[in-house]
Amino acid sequence: MFPELIQLFDDDIVSLTAVMLMVYPQCREHNDVYYTCITQLTLSLYLMTQCQLKLHHSVTSLAQTLDYIKIAQSNHQAIATLDQLTLKLIERKVVSYVNALLSKAFSDY
Repeated sequence: MFPELIQLFDDDIVSLTAVMLMVYPQCREHNDVYYTCITQLTLSLYLMTQCQLKLHHSVTSLAQTLDYIKIAQSNHQAIATLDQLTLKLIERKVVSYVNALLSKAFSDY
């Protein structure tokens, strides 16, 4: 996360980065960029999920995305803080959206 690129990200990623740096100040102190980088896989999953939510994809499609997120979470090391937090954010967004869809469907009966 280079400061020059922060303005290109959406509010969720910028907020997540700011919170991470406040909660884990040791991430700022390390010269290792692994603490504050987002891999291409994570960013692609984030963008794909955002598109699916905005385009109101089916629960089946979102369930497949959750599987992809779980696989990505298991492939990243715990030290990849921003990656792990971003994956957790998109997982929570999908679960919240699916729960809202299901509760609406059950309330219609």
